[in-house]
Amino acid sequence: MPTLDWLNRAQAFTTADQVPYRLLEPVSSHGDARQAPDNLLIQGDNLEALKALLPFYRGQVKCIFIDPPYNTRSAFEHYDDNLEHAQWLSMMLPRLQLLRELLAEDGSIWVTIDDNEGHYLKVLMDEVFGRGNFVASCVWQKRYSRENREAIGDVHDYLHVYARSPDRFKRERNLVPMNEEQAKVYRNPNNDPKGRWRPVPMTAQAGHATPEQFYEVVTPSGKSYFPPDGRCWGIAKATYERSLRENRIYFGKNGDAQPNIIRYLSEVPGLAPWTWWPSEEVGHTDEAKKEANTLFGGETSFGTPKPERLLQRILHIATNPGDLVLDSFLGSGTTAAVAHKMGRRWIGIEMGEHAATHCLPRLQKVIDGEQGGISQALGWQGGGGFRFMRLGAPVFNAQGRIHPEVRFATLAAFVWQQETGTAWPGYAPSPQPGAARPDTPYLGTHYQYNSDIDPSYKGELPISFTKTPKFACYLLFNGILKDRRPASGNVLTREVLAALLALHRELAPAGTPLRVYGESVRVGPARLAAAGVTFRQIPYDLQAR
Repeated sequence: MPTLDWLNRAQAFTTADQVPYRLLEPVSSHGDARQAPDNLLIQGDNLEALKALLPFYRGQVKCIFIDPPYNTRSAFEHYDDNLEHAQWLSMMLPRLQLLRELLAEDGSIWVTIDDNEGHYLKVLMDEVFGRGNFVASCVWQKRYSRENREAIGDVHDYLHVYARSPDRFKRERNLVPMNEEQAKVYRNPNNDPKGRWRPVPMTAQAGHATPEQFYEVVTPSGKSYFPPDGRCWGIAKATYERSLRENRIYFGKNGDAQPNIIRYLSEVPGLAPWTWWPSEEVGHTDEAKKEANTLFGGETSFGTPKPERLLQRILHIATNPGDLVLDSFLGSGTTAAVAHKMGRRWIGIEMGEHAATHCLPRLQKVIDGEQGGISQALGWQGGGGFRFMRLGAPVFNAQGRIHPEVRFATLAAFVWQQETGTAWPGYAPSPQPGAARPDTPYLGTHYQYNSDIDPSYKGELPISFTKTPKFACYLLFNGILKDRRPASGNVLTREVLAALLALHRELAPAGTPLRVYGESVRVGPARLAAAGVTFRQIPYDLQAR
């Protein structure tokens, strides 16, 4: 596969690994306190913020949308958009790598870009996400009026779309509602009480036809029809006869034409999305600027905001209510605002003070029920909540020691990610087999899935999949055993081991090995081996990056 080469390319591929994990510090909570934890507004550098999210959200994000700087000297003052080409690629690469790790197996990523870097970005995303995971490059008509300032007018941006599993994305993506222009072929010349309809030819390719699809059709006028050569009827004879009784077969105005199936407009779920997105369907930059000016008052510094209708189209196709959406170049907050109105969970990351001066008040207005953008179309009346967070200190200092503000649940997420390569699911609302148990060192049991299919298969798990316990994970930290003495609590002594083994028999399948993290161990290797325990020392056996 072709790849890009640029100055500092090799260094760019290691940048994400060198970024330290940082704490996420809560600043304030807004709206419904019960729903606020579902949505996060994070202020800080997005590379560090994405790394901070990994232990908690790895593989959990259904849809990522980003509108990165276009490297065109035109972005607003909060971004350094005037970057040399190699610097721009080095900026994008590690962020795409971390976004890939956050994307769910059934997730997709959508990136807006223009011609200046669009084709380079496509090749870069081929390398990061895999060329086989490319879905489409949609063309958004961002302008609707002609200008004569350029040799050829610039009226569009691209949306590069990739999915972890393109086949699954194709099966599960939502259709796009028809507009009136598209629906004009549906009429109601006979005042049918079921509403507008259109005739659909009843023939189909005969390649995989069954004998039940070859039969005589007699029209009301008495004319007889058989399928043309190389064709068959698209429905079996029994289905045809039932449709005929239900007045779902149309024989033309005079009742003697070849049969058609009546399809009602009310029965059409929508259309498959196209790559051409005209401004009348999803909005344009002028619409977006007016939305921003209404929200923030007067002219704003956001030179390239995206209209809410554009984000509505993306989230409609790629997500369902309750799914998690992430935007790490949040800008004026459009993605989070639209996701909130559409009932999706969201995470938005934005650097600079305008995360607090623009994004925060905009999202507060959303939960208060603001009526701009898509609000009226959705019947939005407000509600929900979110938390405002800032990047805090590194979880590990330069010597690899754990920051004193780190608490059990935070370190548990890092331990679980290191051992399993997945986000720690945390505590279930009710006790679940293999799930973490509150107020105990037990973080959960990690399972291995077994099947005879190709391991590169990325679709849904087949029913024949079986799972076997690979190991159970335990963490002795922050006095989780209610004993902070050096000889107990956070230290694996014989007494603590006995307590862990008793807990292990209760919570994990028999024969499951144990991986235990603690400050130190005072049990001999033979005893640990006999108990099936692998001990890892905090902080030395934790990867700080």
